[in-house]
Amino acid sequence: MKTLRDVPVGGTVKVIRLAGEGALKRRIMDMGIIKGTDIYVRKVAPLGDPIEITVRNYELSIRKADAETIEVE
Repeated sequence: MKTLRDVPVGGTVKVIRLAGEGALKRRIMDMGIIKGTDIYVRKVAPLGDPIEITVRNYELSIRKADAETIEVE
């Protein structure tokens, strides 16, 4: 299982599944990250948190903990 946290800078992946539940899963879905969505990893902060991604033609920063709940291929 590969998560969004494991994707290197410059990589593009597709969302397979959201592993979180409850409010966390709802918040991620509200940001536009749902099954089948393409995500491009733009950059990672110097200490690794947060991760800046491009999803649905807008830039978004998410925490490493949230990125671990997003399974990708």
